[in-house]
Amino acid sequence: MALQTKFVLVVEADAEPAQAVNAAAVTAAAVGGRLPGMVAADGKDASGGVHAGLNPHPIPVLSAGQERLRELYGAARDGGEITAVALNDVARRAREYGEYLDRLEATPAEELSYTAVALFGPKNRVNALTKRLPLYR
Repeated sequence: MALQTKFVLVVEADAEPAQAVNAAAVTAAAVGGRLPGMVAADGKDASGGVHAGLNPHPIPVLSAGQERLRELYGAARDGGEITAVALNDVARRAREYGEYLDRLEATPAEELSYTAVALFGPKNRVNALTKRLPLYR
């Protein structure tokens, strides 16, 4: 049966590889923690070893420039159908989560820049937002 939902990560095209990987991991974990059923059943190998269940969704990692990331995050949050999580520059600079929240509260939205945006929602809506974006390389 084909999945009716889609999970996509979009990272800043100019991000250093280590930043891109970290941002993708942070945003994917945040999406996974917000939604039930994001981890499938454990599996066993032929020797009887148990392997923890994985996310059943393929997760393409795409890239976009800073302005497109901002637009994408805003558009994804507008309809209410998509779970959108973004890693912004305020979060990247903070040493502790409380510090991030304090600094975020003092930063206007138009001053935020993003390293990654994770989207999960109806396949047609996620595709409409991301269909022209290239794979991250």
